[in-house]
Amino acid sequence: MMQRLTNSWQLVKASAAVLRADKELLVFPIVSSIAALIVSASFFVPAWITGFGQQVMERNADRSIGGYLFLFAFYLVQYVVIFYFNSALVGAAMIRLDGGDPTVSDGFRVASSHLAHILGYAAMAATVGVALKVLADRGGRAGQTISRFGGLGWTIATALVVPVLVNEGLGPMAAVKRSTALLKQTWGEQLAGGLGMGFVFGLAYLVAIPVGVIAIIGAAATESVVMIIAAVVIFVLAILLIGLVQGALQGIYTAAVYRYAEGQRVGGYFPPDLVAAAFRAK
Repeated sequence: MMQRLTNSWQLVKASAAVLRADKELLVFPIVSSIAALIVSASFFVPAWITGFGQQVMERNADRSIGGYLFLFAFYLVQYVVIFYFNSALVGAAMIRLDGGDPTVSDGFRVASSHLAHILGYAAMAATVGVALKVLADRGGRAGQTISRFGGLGWTIATALVVPVLVNEGLGPMAAVKRSTALLKQTWGEQLAGGLGMGFVFGLAYLVAIPVGVIAIIGAAATESVVMIIAAVVIFVLAILLIGLVQGALQGIYTAAVYRYAEGQRVGGYFPPDLVAAAFRAK
């Protein structure tokens, strides 16, 4: 456990070194989060107002065909937003790992140059997402189990798709195959431990949430509306900041992992043995 914590913390520090060199990389997860929130609101608010939301949220075999079509459309638009900004972040991070000094416009330029492939990959991911949802809804317990493992397998197989799209310009199907091949080639078929950052940031949430709750309770004890609002706002901003930093660091680390898998240098930020230690061969 202690070694896992140590390795994870070293990965966070290495990624944070890149983020410190290019603080503007935080722009991508910030804008991505705002855009994703707008997309969610534009889909689900009208759905609830019209009463269609109930069909969308139905579980198991009760979910209608219209509900699945709605989910596909939502997944498609949401994935386009997520993959576009992730591509911008990874593209900018790769420029830094190559020794350059990226700007926000550089990241958007990289993402925009691969927009067609991003759209294709978003459509593929949306199709897989709906297919897994149908399987979980209508396949009973077996379908739910297969859906869970299928989702996990898809997540592993596509771990390096974004840097592949950005760096190699492959189509969505070829990018997924390439991502899977890179993982098998370098670390074996079974991914162990993921990127490791979730562990460290999980601890950050475990600390921030209780502290925030205690602060809000203390503010409530003062019976001051200003103090209560201030405590709630600070708590929410702290949680959001943790999430945004985590998103930025994960994007940076994904770029480094791809570089390592390709046998390319990862700059002076990530020692190769540290990157390799994040994965274990089967």
